[in-house]
Amino acid sequence: MAITSANQLELLQTADAVAREKMIDPDLVIQAMEESLARAAKSRYGAEMDIRVSIDRKTGKATFTRVRTVVEDDLLENYQAELTVEQAKQYLADPKVGDEIRDEVPPVDMGRIAAQSAKQVILQKVREAERDRQYEEFKDRAGTIINGIVKREEYGNIIVDIGRGEGILRRNEKIGREAYRPNDRIRAYIKDVRREARGPQVFLSRTDPHFMAELFKMEVPEIYDGIIEIKAVARDPGSRAKIAVISYDGSIDPVGACVGMRGSRVQAVVNELQGEKIDIIPWNEDQATFLVNALQPAEVTKVVIDEEAGKIEVVVPDMQQSLAIGRRGQNVRLASQLTGLDIDILTEADESARRQAEFAERTQLFMDTLDVDEMIAQLLVAEGFTSLEEVAYVEIDELLSIDGFDEGTAEELQARARDFLEEQNRKAMEHARELGVQDSLVNFEGLTPQMIEALAEDGVLTLEDFATCADWELAGGWTTVNGERVKDEGVLEKFDMSLEEAQHLVMTARIQLGWVDPEELADDEDGADEAAEDGASEDGAAEAADVGAKEAGA
Repeated sequence: MAITSANQLELLQTADAVAREKMIDPDLVIQAMEESLARAAKSRYGAEMDIRVSIDRKTGKATFTRVRTVVEDDLLENYQAELTVEQAKQYLADPKVGDEIRDEVPPVDMGRIAAQSAKQVILQKVREAERDRQYEEFKDRAGTIINGIVKREEYGNIIVDIGRGEGILRRNEKIGREAYRPNDRIRAYIKDVRREARGPQVFLSRTDPHFMAELFKMEVPEIYDGIIEIKAVARDPGSRAKIAVISYDGSIDPVGACVGMRGSRVQAVVNELQGEKIDIIPWNEDQATFLVNALQPAEVTKVVIDEEAGKIEVVVPDMQQSLAIGRRGQNVRLASQLTGLDIDILTEADESARRQAEFAERTQLFMDTLDVDEMIAQLLVAEGFTSLEEVAYVEIDELLSIDGFDEGTAEELQARARDFLEEQNRKAMEHARELGVQDSLVNFEGLTPQMIEALAEDGVLTLEDFATCADWELAGGWTTVNGERVKDEGVLEKFDMSLEEAQHLVMTARIQLGWVDPEELADDEDGADEAAEDGASEDGAAEAADVGAKEAGA
């Protein structure tokens, strides 16, 4: 088939028809045609030649051009597509490296094999353009809800027709034991869109917490308008869920708005989620208050938060423990997901027993170290003294405030406490010396003899050893492994050393050793402070602009 004998306008008509059918740019189809014709021309004139084809977008006329590029003499490799500066002088007056010489060549006759090859090229290019179009369309819709029709089921995964493409709902993304048949209508959340070799893959989900959040956004106009915000969502798909909401309008109750008249709004979401029970909880900036709300319907007596460990202890009445934990731990698990904290549920009896155990332990400590009777030791514990250091170095007036303590008793207790601590320090230092600790570490300010002993037992014997330690190695910390928080034990953690204190001590040691220049450190800190201030200023300006815009709108 000779290109010259074909109806030239037929090329444009074919390109336009394919583009409309596949919903892609007609120019992409014409570019595919140009590439296929160029490949056929190379098979006729020689694969080493650089043959290019241009199709006129108005007339459909195809022009075949041979291109040769001017290169350096020592870089000439392909004599069919390249030529030297000297050779190019017969074509150009002043040729330079990189110039191109173009010669029009006669159109080729496309045989059966060449025509088939050209067809394959066009189909491949059209398929790639169609995939790019699908990916660009759906990537911007990730994080939204889409309606589709079930096409088929493959190994438990549901293939869904979502208009201009297909989505896949994996079996672990279905709610409970959901079953679908072909042509069933389905609503799902677009969880991810990926570009893969077989084409764009649209992954759907009905178990993702954001699916429920988007459903509420569709049912509750206040959420869509931004008056109410969903702050957190936790789900046990198909069974139970908790959603935390806050209202930015004091006249609107966020929980009531989400529930709707006679529960109409929340019931619409429940029906879509196959009867999943939903607890709507008012969000609160105070962590303890928010947690009390999150554990509903259980009543909470007391909350103890350990922010550094990311843990929280909740005390509930004895009869409320099973309700707070929930069936198979569901209630406390969802509350933990909602707050981002590890929650330990204790009954009032458990907490009382623990308090009594701590009281007895501290009483025995004072009896053994201060050589006092049980009554005096209990008085100290009852007044809030928890360690020997507090007794030894507290202002004497605090001891005198205890009923039955006179000045002589207070001074005697402090003397005994200091004598015991000095003896402990002496023994600790002797043990550290035996382990080989050096004067550079002993004379370093900020470390007690017991700390030096603990460091020596861990192999830290010199100031250089100490300066190489990380702050978490000294103070301890928490690491997230496979989604679970794992405790890292610190060498000095038992002395209640914080990460900030450990970081300060290590940095001081590095400065004393000359490893860190204090002036450069100060400059870095100043730069960080300025950046923080600039960020705060920008945030403030943005906030002011938002407020101004709202006022203008009002």
